[in-house]
Amino acid sequence: MTRRIRIGIIGANPDRGWAAQAHIPALKSLPDDFEITALSTSRRESADAASKRFGVSLSFDNHQDLVSSGEVDVVAITVKVPHHFELASAALNAGKAVYCEWPLGNGLKEAEDLAALAKKKNVLAVTGLQARSAPPVAYVRDLIQQGYVGEVLSTTLIGSGMGWGPTVEPYNVYINDKKNGATMLSIAVGHAADALCYCLGEVQELSATMTVRRKSFTIAKTGESKPMTAEDQVGVTGLLEGGAAFSIHYRGGQSRGTNLLWEINGTEGDLQLTAAGGQAQIFEMTVRGGKGAQSSLEVLPVPEQYRWSPVQGPALNVAQAYAHFARDYREGTHLCSTFDDAVTRHRMLDAIERAASTGRRQTPGLYLGLNLVGDLRFQQR
Repeated sequence: MTRRIRIGIIGANPDRGWAAQAHIPALKSLPDDFEITALSTSRRESADAASKRFGVSLSFDNHQDLVSSGEVDVVAITVKVPHHFELASAALNAGKAVYCEWPLGNGLKEAEDLAALAKKKNVLAVTGLQARSAPPVAYVRDLIQQGYVGEVLSTTLIGSGMGWGPTVEPYNVYINDKKNGATMLSIAVGHAADALCYCLGEVQELSATMTVRRKSFTIAKTGESKPMTAEDQVGVTGLLEGGAAFSIHYRGGQSRGTNLLWEINGTEGDLQLTAAGGQAQIFEMTVRGGKGAQSSLEVLPVPEQYRWSPVQGPALNVAQAYAHFARDYREGTHLCSTFDDAVTRHRMLDAIERAASTGRRQTPGLYLGLNLVGDLRFQQR
């Protein structure tokens, strides 16, 4: 398959949003692999404006026309989390491959149902856990596999959610309402934890504490105060499948000190990743390392071989993921995080919530594409 892959984007707001900020620049940075052939928004006016701004001839004011279009091979879903299930289901039922932003669903059940539907339709379905495609993360994963730190003993991750702080922009108010599924746990922790597990292996068992410390927040520009129902403090400890201890602490808002610090400690060396913000899928990370007789860490520049797109900024990791998507689509490889991989991550997050609410350790399982139900999902101790 040498022709370009034709992408239709649902949620291509012409004024702002993740499609304009990341997906469209990412796809345009890979012109040999992709062609954006269609866009859709919820209104005719915005669809026409998006068509003009992004130079895409086909534009729709509803998603059904886009997923049914013969000019679209792959549907990219870049809207708010509560709409993912409906839109991804429509694309899968139309027989289209799908790239759906993370979180895949509003909770574990939606994610499991989407993964089952993708398997039934036998199409490529991936989710935007693009932190694992970040050049520093891909580099660190290889360093660990090459034995840079020896046997991994432990890992510690501290991050700021950046959102879920004292103020929020009007268009992001929905993230502070837990029922919408776009919480600090699902987004900030989900992305960072996925990078951690991608490098070090899945979780064997965990304990957790979550709480809402800021009881309210202020909407920027209007000054209106609203109640906060999404937890702004998440602490998780446990063991990875290889036996290494792990600890994660995320807090809402932005710190004047550390906003992302991830350390990996081993028998032979140490690795550290830092960034200016806790959204590991967006912020550029710096890698430091030390091993053997070295008494301190030094910067380890990420080799150019880990950069697969020339784009910079928030679009970089999305472009990295799309470069892998092109190979998966054409060659049948498994470089991107599929819907099955997304369910594994959703299960980890669900286990964190269960551990926090029950005070009992949880054992989240890998998702193997099985229709597991009831008490088989988790073992509690």
